[in-house]
Amino acid sequence: MKTKKIKCNLLYILFAFLLFLTGCMVGPDYERPDTKMPQSWQKRYSLADPNSLTQLEQWWVLLNDPVLNKLIIKANQSSLDLKSAYYRILQSRALRDFQAGAWDPTVDLVGSYSRSRESANGALKGAPESPRNLNLFSAGFDASWEIDLFGRIKRSVESSQAELESSIDSYNDILITLYAEVASSYVHLRTTQQRIKFAKASIESQQKTLELTQSRYDAGLAPELDVEQAEINLSNTKAELFSLNKMEIQVKNRIAVLIGMYPEDLNIRASAAIPEIPKTIPANLPFALVRQRPDIRFAERQLASQTARIGFAKSFLYPNISITGSFNMQAMNFSDLFNIGSRSYSFGPGFSWNILDGNRIKSKVLFEEAKTQELKASYEQSVIKAVAEVENTMNFLVQEKKRHQALQSSVNSSKNAVQQVTELYKSGLSDFQNVLDTERTLFQQQDKLAQSKGQIVQDWIGFYKAIGGGWPINEYGNLEARYAEDNNENINR
Repeated sequence: MKTKKIKCNLLYILFAFLLFLTGCMVGPDYERPDTKMPQSWQKRYSLADPNSLTQLEQWWVLLNDPVLNKLIIKANQSSLDLKSAYYRILQSRALRDFQAGAWDPTVDLVGSYSRSRESANGALKGAPESPRNLNLFSAGFDASWEIDLFGRIKRSVESSQAELESSIDSYNDILITLYAEVASSYVHLRTTQQRIKFAKASIESQQKTLELTQSRYDAGLAPELDVEQAEINLSNTKAELFSLNKMEIQVKNRIAVLIGMYPEDLNIRASAAIPEIPKTIPANLPFALVRQRPDIRFAERQLASQTARIGFAKSFLYPNISITGSFNMQAMNFSDLFNIGSRSYSFGPGFSWNILDGNRIKSKVLFEEAKTQELKASYEQSVIKAVAEVENTMNFLVQEKKRHQALQSSVNSSKNAVQQVTELYKSGLSDFQNVLDTERTLFQQQDKLAQSKGQIVQDWIGFYKAIGGGWPINEYGNLEARYAEDNNENINR
């Protein structure tokens, strides 16, 4: 009896020691890289607002365009790219929960029935009479529990958790890109429509010029060459209009695809003005904001996941210890199956330890370490690129505004020139070539002006995309509410 008690105490001590060892994890603990950031932005811009960032989450409302606001809402609800990203989050979460399940014991309920018969002419031939037909009933359970001595399970869960978080950041990155693409395509549409308006106005003006040359030719005041040149100029502008019409349809179809609709179902009201951007943009952006861009956070979470894989790989260099047990009731008659005498059981610890594998485990560890360094360099490069992207978009916006002012001045001068040279031509004081040149120049400058105005808005959109605008204040974007029909659980449970 005393010996049995000693054995039990030794088992308790061993069990407590194993639990203590479960806190020992191999592999490095993750720390986010401390990427060196500039002290200030390269240049302060005169159009910049010295106040802090406002309305970063819904930057497009600053354009005051109801149609664009509706398109953004529709894209948020119906984009198939967003839905695909959402289901990738569910996959990552399921994988994380699968890995976390290794923490718990595994218990299998087992049961069986068999009927067998020994051969009368086999090994028992000549033996005293015994039953040849046998029944065997069995019911019970088997259990096993892996003791996570060196953090194999914990590191795998840590890696899966970081993958889950990176999939959420990937969703938010797609969200930002989607908003920017919808807004950019919408501005492209309005820019194209403005160009169409200028083309139609030029066609109307050039049609009058053609009629003027035709009447002067009929009166013998101008050569036929003037008529031919006027027709050429008019035909070229009409050809440009057909190209713009084609572009308008193409851009509308792109918007439909972005918001998850068939082109025929998209109804955008007739031509409207190109949206006006606010007079100022935020200038004193904290550099830490760049690190919060979802694509940067995605790269950082990927690095965290990969770092955990080092410890997971290293854990196979150490013993794997588990406790297994089984309890069964066995009887030849079903009526005896649940009698106390029918019980059978076994339990105890076991371990396995790989001591010879041709250095495959060590090579795997080296691979994971090298992969981690690769992702670290990629993360740091992503931060540098993000800073440069913000700098570029601010500079583009400033320069395009200056270009637009110059083009506006050119258009105003071209309008005056067309009026003056037309009057001179009517009076016979100017060559018709001057009329053609000024009309052609006016159309070209008006077209450039429309494109420039659209480009200003495009650069403004690019600026907010570069700083991560459009990322919901709620980090996970109320995904469950958006896709409630598919899943009612918390995405970050």
